[in-house]
Amino acid sequence: MPDSASAQVTARPLLPSPVAAALLQDGRLYAILAAAGFSLKAVFVKLAYLAGPVDALTLLTMRMLLALPLFAWLALAAPAGSQPLDRRTLLQIALLACIGYYLSSLYDFIGLSYIGTGLERLILYVYPTIVVLLGAWFQRQRPARQLWQALALCYLGLLLAFGHDLGQHGDRGDVLIGGLWIFAAAFVYALYMLGVGELIGKVGSLRLTGLAGVASCLWVLAHCALFGAPQKILAMPAGVWLNAALMALLSTVLPIWWLAQAIQRIGPGPAATAGSIGPVLTMLAAWLLLGESVSALQLGGMALVMFGVARIKR
Repeated sequence: MPDSASAQVTARPLLPSPVAAALLQDGRLYAILAAAGFSLKAVFVKLAYLAGPVDALTLLTMRMLLALPLFAWLALAAPAGSQPLDRRTLLQIALLACIGYYLSSLYDFIGLSYIGTGLERLILYVYPTIVVLLGAWFQRQRPARQLWQALALCYLGLLLAFGHDLGQHGDRGDVLIGGLWIFAAAFVYALYMLGVGELIGKVGSLRLTGLAGVASCLWVLAHCALFGAPQKILAMPAGVWLNAALMALLSTVLPIWWLAQAIQRIGPGPAATAGSIGPVLTMLAAWLLLGESVSALQLGGMALVMFGVARIKR
């Protein structure tokens, strides 16, 4: 128990208040934090697989079970959109959540049981190319030549990254199977992005995220109850629970909130640019925490993918 003299001493702040205030107002900081959180998701999945005998559906159920209260809080605390929620809007949100959060996450977790985190992140990173191609197909428009050039850079980079993993992995069939699962995750997430645009203005970005998160949690819990083994969840080792909890907090709910703060301060374009370091952060975290190798082939593929996606976003 401190004495009266020491109790009167005021602790010095780690940062001067103007500097701390400036950092909290800087949208780029929030964008980088969001990118870091999203990038760690694959690492937490891999660490959970190493911590105990857990399958993709059980691990995803644990993540969503822990994230459900946070998504519910976000849906209740977020400001309402321009229009009240009706039955049709709620049905749209539920269907989009089934595509974008439930199926995309399930495919991603399955794919990560086959391939490394670096390749997984690069495949997911090209989802804007799928959005552009699907949008052009739906609108019956032919993409410009510059867009085809950017697409070629992206997929050439993916081929280089695949070359790295094929050389490092003992079973090349696993790399191809895992890559297909991750690409399926990117594809259904692109469908989600195409469908969510019209709802953002009506529901509000944060509220929509919270509602879609709650709906996706319910989809996953129903899947596990019908086709999984719910009894295995309570028997999971502490290491699996720890990584599931870190994933729910640091790689699910908090990055969503950080990204919303970044967009509010600097707009969606600069926020996306500042947060585009995701593949680099994933590769660095996988190297430090999982011991995954990094080669010149992988770095070259990553550079091509990031440059191509940057051109598409512009």
